[in-house]
Amino acid sequence: MFYDLFALRLSGSDIMMIRTLMARYYRPTYNRLIRTLVSGGLLHADETEVRLRTGKGYVWVFTSAEEVAYTYRPSRDGTFLQKMLKGFLGVLVTDFYPPYNAISCSQQKCLVHLMRDMNQDILSNPFDIDLRFITDQFGRLLRAIVSTIDKHGLKRSHLQGHSTSVEMFLQSVAGHSFHSEVARALQNRIVKNRDKLFTFVDHDGIPWNNNNAEFAMRQFSYFRDDTAKFMKERGLSDYLVLLSVYQTCRYKGINFLKFLLSGVTNFEAFPTSKRNRRRNPVELYPRGFEPTHLARMHRLNESRRKQHAHQQASLM
Repeated sequence: MFYDLFALRLSGSDIMMIRTLMARYYRPTYNRLIRTLVSGGLLHADETEVRLRTGKGYVWVFTSAEEVAYTYRPSRDGTFLQKMLKGFLGVLVTDFYPPYNAISCSQQKCLVHLMRDMNQDILSNPFDIDLRFITDQFGRLLRAIVSTIDKHGLKRSHLQGHSTSVEMFLQSVAGHSFHSEVARALQNRIVKNRDKLFTFVDHDGIPWNNNNAEFAMRQFSYFRDDTAKFMKERGLSDYLVLLSVYQTCRYKGINFLKFLLSGVTNFEAFPTSKRNRRRNPVELYPRGFEPTHLARMHRLNESRRKQHAHQQASLM
């Protein structure tokens, strides 16, 4: 493509060197993204497995509404989270992976994950009355809350109207005696995470799912399936720096190529004002040729102009 478009010959090693140099150039940008995420009021986190030439590892993603940062770790051990997220005072939205619980901040567990597991339990145990007792209550409660969100958004002033129903649900599940093993397991899960299931009810703008992080991770999965298996850890780390910049541009509505061409490494320094559109576009058709849709538009405009002139003449 480089040769066809620009008559430039590049080898695979050239591309990898360019990627390394770009990652080095945008490393300060990446570090600022991490600091911005930790100092914010909302943080989504997720992790996924990746297989490299050197073995298996894990990629973690951290995202807010406008910033995204990926990082690679050789294992799924989450002890690094406590150091990385030290000082975070907002709400952390995650799945039910245990290492997240060690972070000392308010947390919201992804209720979509909980719903999926409930549905799977029901499919595997369709006649379990105890299980139905829990899932039916949870379904009615969540449907009522989502209905409020659809009408008023994630507004604390409206969501707190469900606080009593939330507490009644939690007390009902905790105080019930279940006989089936699957129902007791679900009961223990709800009781263990009772302070993290409905945190969003007491805050403004906190979602009840982890869709934001899952969407960001989906962008990495395309690369993981096709290319990551041929890379080493260093190459993947460089790629994740650039992917973090790319995804942040998408979230902020910034053209990635224009950001790279600007040379800035700070998103706050990038000019976001929209430039005036080109008034004289490049001529796409041969001289004297008029495509059908433009000819039709010109005839319509001419008809309107004549009609307007006739109306003006009649008024005089």
